[in-house]
Amino acid sequence: MVRIGIYGYGNLGRGVENAIRQNDDLELVAVFSRRDPATVKINTPGVPVLKAEEAEKMTDKIDVMIICGGSATDLPVQTPALAKLFNVVDSFDTHAKIPEHFDNVDAAAKQSGKTAIISAGWDPGMFSINRLYGGAILPDGKDYTFWGKGVSQGHSDAIRRVEGVADGKQYTIPVDEALAAVRSGSNPELTTREKHTRECFVVAKEGADKAKIEAEIKNMPNYFSDYDTTVHFISQDELNEKHSGIPHGGFVIRSGKTGANSENTHIIEYSLKLDSNPEFTASVLVCCARAAARMNGENTIGCKTILDIPPSYLSAKSGAQLRKELL
Repeated sequence: MVRIGIYGYGNLGRGVENAIRQNDDLELVAVFSRRDPATVKINTPGVPVLKAEEAEKMTDKIDVMIICGGSATDLPVQTPALAKLFNVVDSFDTHAKIPEHFDNVDAAAKQSGKTAIISAGWDPGMFSINRLYGGAILPDGKDYTFWGKGVSQGHSDAIRRVEGVADGKQYTIPVDEALAAVRSGSNPELTTREKHTRECFVVAKEGADKAKIEAEIKNMPNYFSDYDTTVHFISQDELNEKHSGIPHGGFVIRSGKTGANSENTHIIEYSLKLDSNPEFTASVLVCCARAAARMNGENTIGCKTILDIPPSYLSAKSGAQLRKELL
């Protein structure tokens, strides 16, 4: 059994808890929260909820800590700190800052002899794998990634951290004309702005400066500044009624050429349609936790990403089972 700790118990943490219950080789040992543990109710009988600072007392009881904080401010601090104590997995998804995050976590994990897997999820994560496969198979070609329509947890979290915002949701929406052009095999040159739009539904605190909030959101680097972004101010009741779900999905497309004169066009397309973004992301984190435990057992230390994990290490099945059932 791989003994798992959950650090943070929001939507993602709840999803990790549910995913662990679907895997017979994994065991939830404890949940750690910055909230008062008495106010946190989980679904697994007999598992304690502890204060976040108590994690350092559990190093001998947890094989892998799954960190369920936000990418904007939580994970850059939490993951390096916890990698000094545990094998860890996180879902850091600020693409432009992954190299910096990798270096920080790598130094911490190597210092402690631990294995840390960062940026696990569906993008970065599953989509990253498919971009790698597509480019390796069709080197003469282009990658295209489209997200949505769906709720981005990281972008929604970033909205909620803007001063004056009480709550908010952000939808990423592919531009239909761009998607059709890519599927045609014409390999169009598309800017970031031409591929997606972003739509924000924001509940402002009483008396907040809405114009200032809108300007801060639209000009936020790495999140909104490179996109056509629309901000709608609505009530909490309307947000709860019309935007309570967390769906998402998207497409990775590799369009490439083969042949003596590049006369043949090939399209590789991988798609996801997700009812629950955090629950699917949590499921990826959980299988990466299994891989982290295996890799650490083989003395593979330092920071890794899903690109570095042998596919079979993600599965609970043996190599013999996988060869029989999947090859």
